[in-house]
Amino acid sequence: MKSGNALERYIVLFIPWALSLLLSSDPVLSYFTAWLGSFLIFFLTLSGWVKPLPDDRSFGEQLMRPVIIIQIIFAGYMCCTSIFYFLNVLGYDNFNKPAFATFIDAEKLKVVAQCQRYYCLAHASFITGILIFMKYPKEKTYYIENDKIANFLLITALLTFPLSLFFLRVPGLSQFYVQFSSLSFIAGTLALAFAIPLKKMGNTLICLALYAFNFYQAFISGFKEPIIISVLVLGIFLYPNYKKLVTIIFVPAMLILFMFLPSYVNNFRQNAWSGDETAEDASHLALDATLNSDKDDSNWGFLVYRLSEIDMFTTFVNSTPSQIDYYGLRLVTQSAIAIVPRIFWPSKPSTEDLIMERVYDAGVVRRGSIVSAKPAFVVDAYLSGGVFGIFVALFLYGAVAQLISQYAEKIFGGYILGTTLIFSGLFQIMWRGLSFEFLINTVFWSFISMLVIQKILVSTHILKKV
Repeated sequence: MKSGNALERYIVLFIPWALSLLLSSDPVLSYFTAWLGSFLIFFLTLSGWVKPLPDDRSFGEQLMRPVIIIQIIFAGYMCCTSIFYFLNVLGYDNFNKPAFATFIDAEKLKVVAQCQRYYCLAHASFITGILIFMKYPKEKTYYIENDKIANFLLITALLTFPLSLFFLRVPGLSQFYVQFSSLSFIAGTLALAFAIPLKKMGNTLICLALYAFNFYQAFISGFKEPIIISVLVLGIFLYPNYKKLVTIIFVPAMLILFMFLPSYVNNFRQNAWSGDETAEDASHLALDATLNSDKDDSNWGFLVYRLSEIDMFTTFVNSTPSQIDYYGLRLVTQSAIAIVPRIFWPSKPSTEDLIMERVYDAGVVRRGSIVSAKPAFVVDAYLSGGVFGIFVALFLYGAVAQLISQYAEKIFGGYILGTTLIFSGLFQIMWRGLSFEFLINTVFWSFISMLVIQKILVSTHILKKV
């Protein structure tokens, strides 16, 4: 791509948002313009039209880089899943339009279209931040011998798992549990993907046992995300060596998960969270109920209210700035407070309580409710400064993700250890994007953890200078 037309191509990414804004008088047309606009952004960026993808690896061999994995999961979840909620507002039920006339709340329709326009703007800003800074190092600073990578990944998985349990049990350091638990899972799954084609029987059996354990823990967690990520990550890691097999097996597997998981999780929570059954027994009961159910409408309810977070977003938009003024830099200040580990500040305000205050103020849930309804990153961006807040915050989100990924590849000897292991393991929170306080705190300490791990690997001569 010539540098002369770079700016114009970035501007094209914002055209769907601008066009949807011009069509705001027709909420249905405005919504679909913004919704389809995200698919156009996916095409323009993943095809390399705006800026060519890195040419050091094939497309299938760089799936874990931010421009691909984070964009598809973060932006895809944020921008594309609201379609079911929108159809529900239009009166559809299980994709069927009632034969009789249905009352449509015109005001609600306008707000949903407005939120979708914000999503489209967020997508364009986010991917612009990634693309502008996307320049992976051509020369390696460090390297690891190729024949040692498979064993190193296995050892990393085995060491970081007990380390994560240690952090879980130390008061004030539990935030590191999630980092190293995720790193252990990524390392074990990546080790499995390495061991299979290398026909390392010992490594393969150990890695299969680790993967089965992690999958089982995800299965009895009561949440959908860990199960989906377990299958998705394994498929991505195996794809470069087994393209046809992964396409035939993992694509249908993901579709089946999306079809049955809502019902399974629903049944699991009813049994396990009531305290009447153990997690194992609740899992068996939920699986049996899901497979033997003649008719279950929970899938539509999941698609409408749980798959997307637009319902919560509309509530925030209705209250800010009409009833509650924009927060400005207040949420960033609270994020700085959250960074301080509780072990150094035992009386530190609860991050959960700080976040829930804006949820209560907006009327998303009532005070005293046991429900946790933390706003997504794009919602906090809107609450901080409206359209301008979304543009700035999402641009920085993409830029930070990209710069960390590149730096990880620089100091860990390339894509495999840098992006696939370290970035995907320690910074997996960026795949979804939570509230400012949780995200900024996790990214900050994950970066510190990354530097410490790199120093250890260099001092033990596992990583060597070129």
